Amino acid sequence: MEGKVALVTGAARGQGRSHAVRLAQEGADIIAIDICDQIDSVPYGLSSEADLAQTAKLVEAEDRRIVHAVADTRDAGALAAAVDRGVSELGRLDIVLANAGIVSYGGVRDLTAEQWNDMIGTNLTGVFNTARATVEHLIASGGGSFIATSSVYGLKGNGGVAHYTAAKHGVTGLLRAMTHELAPFNIRVNSIHPTTVNTDMIQHDAQYRLFRPDLDNPTAEDAKAGFASLNIMPIPWVETTDITNAVLFLASDKARYITGVALPVDAGSMQI
Repeated sequence: MEGKVALVTGAARGQGRSHAVRLAQEGADIIAIDICDQIDSVPYGLSSEADLAQTAKLVEAEDRRIVHAVADTRDAGALAAAVDRGVSELGRLDIVLANAGIVSYGGVRDLTAEQWNDMIGTNLTGVFNTARATVEHLIASGGGSFIATSSVYGLKGNGGVAHYTAAKHGVTGLLRAMTHELAPFNIRVNSIHPTTVNTDMIQHDAQYRLFRPDLDNPTAEDAKAGFASLNIMPIPWVETTDITNAVLFLASDKARYITGVALPVDAGSMQI
């Protein structure tokens, strides 16, 4: 990654922070973007500006440069301005990690319009806006790697998260189209499809109650068996580093001819 610049959305914590810090350890400079605000339909706390500042501190501790900005990926103008500022300060763009995402819960009989719109706006339109804001910069750098975080539910269905499943399937389709459009510019486009990852997105009361509705105040320990039922390997979730390892490979020159791949990192969840 030496001499490269990577952009990460949803960089304030969780998978995004893990990706930003690891790429910095490997020599990349970072453009880190996050909403740092709450979305009302999301049943857990989202990131803060303090979280984003901590990511910046961790990158700087690796002796790498970072430009960080608060922007909602649903806001195409704000996102493009943040990207342009980062590229202006760091000089180029080689890697894009469209990682920002949310989760909430409900089947088609229960979802509100607000839940649907927030989910599609963040998890699908946000990836499209990220592509629109970055592709010309990748072309100007002579090519690069565009990686989006989808989900196992971008490749299969599951009840109770209809809007999430629809958005993540949309990401898979969007990237498959982008693969054809951007290959002539030497831009590789791939998606990663995790099972549940040990982050704030799953570690909260609303998620635990889905697995243990019999308990008034279930804990992560109470919900572990439910999480594990989603995988065929005997684990409840994977760690952020497991996703970061896949990101690092797909972003690197070792994957220079890999494009159009939907890569599960799923402990066998796709086999269920």
